[in-house]
Amino acid sequence: MTTHPLFDIAGRTALVTGSSRGIGHALARGLLEAGCTVVVNGRDPERLKAAAAELTEAAAAQAGPAAVHTAAVHTAAFDVTDGPSVAAGIAEVEERVGPLDILVNNAGMQNRAPLLEFTDADWHRILDTNLTSAFLVGREAARRMTERGHGKIVNICSLQSEVVRPGIAPYAATKGALKMLTKGMCADWGPYGIQVNGLGPGYIETELTRPLVEDEKFSAWVRGRTPAGRWGRTEDLVGALLYLASPAADFVSGQVLYVDGGMTSVL
Repeated sequence: MTTHPLFDIAGRTALVTGSSRGIGHALARGLLEAGCTVVVNGRDPERLKAAAAELTEAAAAQAGPAAVHTAAVHTAAFDVTDGPSVAAGIAEVEERVGPLDILVNNAGMQNRAPLLEFTDADWHRILDTNLTSAFLVGREAARRMTERGHGKIVNICSLQSEVVRPGIAPYAATKGALKMLTKGMCADWGPYGIQVNGLGPGYIETELTRPLVEDEKFSAWVRGRTPAGRWGRTEDLVGALLYLASPAADFVSGQVLYVDGGMTSVL
């Protein structure tokens, strides 16, 4: 035995929304390597199929082909911002794959623009994607988890759940609200054996943040502002997720665990 049994989540079934790339893809891989059956979600079936193949190949390389089989990764293409689509999608996943033990609400987007120039349509789009989706998917999954008396929900919040900089006010508004939705889910669903927590990434290097990483002035600001002195990597988030999804966190709920290299702790 190399790890404490409190951290063992092998055999559990997890759904990760927005997991065809970026942070969601890395979190799905971490769960897969920990022995979970993983369902990757997005709106594009072909992209999901490619993502599932990548996950299976990567996990097999990490743990060996005998430890990972193709049935351990499934896809579920549905729109997380549409209530009927979410209801049908969750029902189909549970019928085809099995009861969900873990839900990771990761789907999100960014739209950088001065607040005075932000359009009504863009406001509603970012609100639906970053906040409403977590409510819709969380509610649908929790309806089943509460009946079974157990479940783990992890909402992917952000450093911007606490702080903000110019040009991203709507994004920060959605992530701040997601922090409070996490606490509300904890209050309502905790009595049914569900733990709901948030994971708050700092500045993480992904394909979506690549333009910021390549902006030397901005990157210098990030490195100087972060006690760890670097951008985060997607793999930096995996350990925190595995903890929150494990029995080790059975008495932890309504919290946001910031993985930001210390940025929220310093002026």
